[in-house]
Amino acid sequence: MRHTMQGVLSHLEAPMLALVPAVLLACAIWQPDQAAWLTVFVAVAAIAIFLTGYEKSQPGLRQIMPAVVLGAFAAAGRILFALIPDFKPVAAIAIMAGAIFGQHCGFMVGALAALTSNAFFGQGAWTPWQMYAWGLVGYLGGVLGRRGMLKKRLARDAFGFASCLLYGAILDTWNLVSFVRPITWQTLLINYLWGLPHTLVQGFATLVFLRLIWAPWNRKLLRIRTKYNLMR
Repeated sequence: MRHTMQGVLSHLEAPMLALVPAVLLACAIWQPDQAAWLTVFVAVAAIAIFLTGYEKSQPGLRQIMPAVVLGAFAAAGRILFALIPDFKPVAAIAIMAGAIFGQHCGFMVGALAALTSNAFFGQGAWTPWQMYAWGLVGYLGGVLGRRGMLKKRLARDAFGFASCLLYGAILDTWNLVSFVRPITWQTLLINYLWGLPHTLVQGFATLVFLRLIWAPWNRKLLRIRTKYNLMR
């Protein structure tokens, strides 16, 4: 029974992760009265299914430690750079975690970094969205890393920057659906233009941190993965 449940949850992960932006887009188009609650429910459900599936797989301590340690580094880095708005290493570390240890680790690092660092920045309705968005960045980093698509620096740079555009689009769309009424072409444009500078700074920061940490961290993390037989 446990293996059956684990298999079901594993198959639900990708569809649930994809469902969140689809629901956001649908709410932006049709503007239901309870759009904010609906989108939060879907985001929390996606995170819960992912975390439950991860727990049901009963990972050993060796599999858990990379996610915990790298998540702590990402959270600490976000706090350390608090004085520079939006200039954070979270996406870069989540991408690296996913590329080295797999998409589950990448998601966990992004989600844990958002949750724990918000103990400093403040928890709120935005927390599940940051958990989901940074988790998705790490997850996609793992998918691309497994296919060998992040070996070249240009590819890493392109994905690092694009991942922050994705992160920004998710958070900005949640803001649009939750707080902007009515949603028109004018208010939509203002919403995304207001968020664009923040997104661009995050993209630039991710490029910088990826270039700084990739080579030294890659060697060490690959050595740890090999030494402790941490399968991706």
